[in-house]
Amino acid sequence: MKIRVGIVGGAGYTGGELIRILLNHPASEIVFVLSKSNSGKYLYDVHADLHGETNLKFTSPDEITFGKNFEAADVLFLCVGHGDAKEFIEQNTIADKVRIIDLSQDFRLAKRASFKNREFVYGLPELNKAKISEATNIANPGCFATALQLGLLPLAKAGILKEVYSTGITGSTGAGQNLSATSHFSWRSNNVQAYKSLTHQHLHEVYQSLHQLQSDIDPNSFEEGILSFVPWRGDFTRGIFITSQLSCGMGSEELKKMYKDFYEGHPFIYLSDKPIALKQVVNTNKCAIQLEKLGNKLVIHSAIDNLLKGASGQAVQNMNLMFGIDETKGLKLKANYF
Repeated sequence: MKIRVGIVGGAGYTGGELIRILLNHPASEIVFVLSKSNSGKYLYDVHADLHGETNLKFTSPDEITFGKNFEAADVLFLCVGHGDAKEFIEQNTIADKVRIIDLSQDFRLAKRASFKNREFVYGLPELNKAKISEATNIANPGCFATALQLGLLPLAKAGILKEVYSTGITGSTGAGQNLSATSHFSWRSNNVQAYKSLTHQHLHEVYQSLHQLQSDIDPNSFEEGILSFVPWRGDFTRGIFITSQLSCGMGSEELKKMYKDFYEGHPFIYLSDKPIALKQVVNTNKCAIQLEKLGNKLVIHSAIDNLLKGASGQAVQNMNLMFGIDETKGLKLKANYF
């Protein structure tokens, strides 16, 4: 029996990547893809990479013949804008047995995790695998938040995070499909820019997760917190590369063992002794991590694909865990290295 999947908001980047993964997922079946603006069009009319892969068409909620309970699906993926997931759940009756995986930021924080008799679990498998396996609703983490946390979680568990200085560069797909002044090719080409310095919205969920492992970190300390983060817009389409720096008295071999022990049993995390690069992870659900040590200075590099481990791939990983199947199913993807 396959997992019946419904996708809400299938026309954007995360929706398109989710469709691509699930069409080739051996344990799932896409039963509908909702899009108000593209209703009636073939999926490949919007996502040209799906030519020859499927003859499914976009539909709208009004065209679903089984009513507004969405009971044709076992799980709904909400690939919608921030604020729109909450509105969708509010405006539609969704049967209790239908599980929800939300890719927006609407339910990521604990104070917003309860809504309409639904409790959302923060869906970072490397932190909350047991909870995810028992959950019926998942708040999928943000892309920058995922890359930042995966680089820092072992240090938080050891209780040694103090002052952390991080920078991160992301591809243009992180801005979504709607064009803006800073997502046009002519602006991005041969260009780099810092933005939302020290104020990026993903920091809230990062603090929440770090507090989960290191209790003396205030989950609500945004301006005066331990993490100073400067994100960058990069001259490429996809991927996130994070570099975090802090003081640490532990030796290199002790640190490597700590990271390997922490991520044992987490199949998508790779600790590298050599310099890592975006091309190792783009088009995969992997996170590559490299540690560098000089004296008391520790540098942690972490790299992910913002659309996969930072969004749709992680959402499918969460689906696998929720339904009790191998978390790597449908996600054994090779990087586009050259």
